Amino acid sequence: MNRRIQDIKACIFDAYGTLFDFSSAAAGCTGVPNEKRDVLTVLWRDKQLQYTWLRSLQGRYVDFWQVTDDALNFALESLDLYSPELHSELMGLYLNLSAFPEVYDTLHQLRDPGFMTAILSNGTPRMLNAAVTNAGLAPVLDFVLSADDVKVYKTHPRVYEYALEQLDLRPEQVSFQSSNAWDAYAASDFGMQVVWCNRYEQKPERLPGSPEQIILSLDQLVEILAPARN
Repeated sequence: MNRRIQDIKACIFDAYGTLFDFSSAAAGCTGVPNEKRDVLTVLWRDKQLQYTWLRSLQGRYVDFWQVTDDALNFALESLDLYSPELHSELMGLYLNLSAFPEVYDTLHQLRDPGFMTAILSNGTPRMLNAAVTNAGLAPVLDFVLSADDVKVYKTHPRVYEYALEQLDLRPEQVSFQSSNAWDAYAASDFGMQVVWCNRYEQKPERLPGSPEQIILSLDQLVEILAPARN
């Protein structure tokens, strides 16, 4: 058994790639040729993340819906797939991403011993609320927090600070879970106790911070969190 993480009051989760499978948008789109679905997913996601980081550095914020739209335009044009109809269909599917199979049960089990549960995501409130509703996660979440409220993207420290303000906790009282290594390392460097859900079996990053635990699926999380203390 992994070493337990102690003195946790809340479990905060990244959304895209951690709770919600961003590949399910292209996978569910009949207008995308089968042989191009995987490459579209990767290119769309990579460009989406690049735009959040670059806009944060430039101080030129637009919300995550616009970033996602811009990234999709780039990906479709790069793959010679662009049409207004396909673009519209894929953006609609992004509002209804599938949750990973273990997500609901994991969140439910974490709430039983008294942990608060929250999402902290770059997604807009509209995007997050749509995904949460579609996946039926509202009953097992206490907070859904968006970087849009502070108008800058992760990995800016202000985003993690905002989550602590909303939950009224110190960094060390939070277990932060992300499948995105850059996010996991940044939250660790900020001072949170971090579990990197390494779904895609990536190599460790060469960045400040160091996750306390590495798991391959969120259903491994419950056994490494010690019960909340009153």
